[in-house]
Amino acid sequence: MWVGDNASSMEYTTLGSTGVKVSKICLGCMSFGSPEWRPWVLEEDESMPILERALDLGVNFFDTANMYSHGESERILGEALDGHWDDVFVGTKVYFEIDGRTQSAGLSRKTVEQELDASLERLGTDTVDLFQMHRWDYDTPIEETLRAFDDAVRRGKTRYVGASSMWAHQFSHALRKSDELDLESFATMQNHYNAVYREEEREVLPICEREGIGVVPWSPLARGYLARPHEEIDATERGETEDHMYSHPYRDGGGKEINERVEEVAEDEDLSMAQVALAWVMSKDAVDAPIIGVTSIEHLEQAVEATEVSLSDSDIGYIEEPYEPVEVSGHW
Repeated sequence: MWVGDNASSMEYTTLGSTGVKVSKICLGCMSFGSPEWRPWVLEEDESMPILERALDLGVNFFDTANMYSHGESERILGEALDGHWDDVFVGTKVYFEIDGRTQSAGLSRKTVEQELDASLERLGTDTVDLFQMHRWDYDTPIEETLRAFDDAVRRGKTRYVGASSMWAHQFSHALRKSDELDLESFATMQNHYNAVYREEEREVLPICEREGIGVVPWSPLARGYLARPHEEIDATERGETEDHMYSHPYRDGGGKEINERVEEVAEDEDLSMAQVALAWVMSKDAVDAPIIGVTSIEHLEQAVEATEVSLSDSDIGYIEEPYEPVEVSGHW
């Protein structure tokens, strides 16, 4: 059911137990940077109008990472936010190797400290709001990473720390170690979650609800799989150029039928498939703000409109009914 008619009427929510008010969608900045990194990525002159429109629409939550276009995403975002830092909440991440630099990879103290400093320089700020471990580092003791993150908070280089996709036992272990060692604990979890990938409902989302951790899921549209009929996905630029897109089990476990049902609901409610898929994610109590990636102002405006879409219980149940367990994906 559509409950709003103004694309600028942004809805806001509290991020976990932080007390911070953020827009109900987070603009992911992976698509801003350099097409030399990924063919579908927009250069600065194409990225800036989208970022400026996001600010106009009331989006105040932005997510990037040092690996996105080898830091170019952070630089462009920093340029767009110049003069707006007091009004926004920005997260970046560390873990993946950048531009072949071995010491940029992982979560050792050296990597965490040097990559955070580099991210701050590119963003053009002394403090980032949220600094996240992009994945679990099997080669570094979690205590070392947590101490480095804690020091970053104490030194005023980040206000909060967060986690991203990992196994529930790893997440629980890190939370317990933070408590035992009296270190800054994760305020957020950025995990893989959408209508065709719901494995996070088993353990990770309940942990977040129990601990008051903000949930900011990535890929709420399943890398675009839920934004168009499944038979059309291969024709997109991303579908044609990125093998990684097919590494997720979106077509398994009833995925094709779910895609078709999202299309049906969208037609019935005069919405886009992307709006229905986003509304489904936002209907979940555990979720604070899904991370959306866009390459056009039109898609951005549709995503903002989706914050005012309220699906009926029957529509939610209809979309969910075909789902079957699939292989855990996204922890690499």
